[in-house]
Amino acid sequence: MNKDQVKGRIEEIKGKVKEVAGKITDDKNLEIKGNIQKNIGKAQAGFGDLKNDLKKSS
Repeated sequence: MNKDQVKGRIEEIKGKVKEVAGKITDDKNLEIKGNIQKNIGKAQAGFGDLKNDLKKSS
């Protein structure tokens, strides 16, 4: 695993926690921020996966 994969997955988890906390507390702002953070984490992890795949194929 490279650092983009790790950081992305951590951000994804943190975003999911915020999203769920926003739903539980009925805080739409927190829920939206969590959803955005989760999706940014997914993108970063995906970028890390791509880098890893390219490194393996070289």
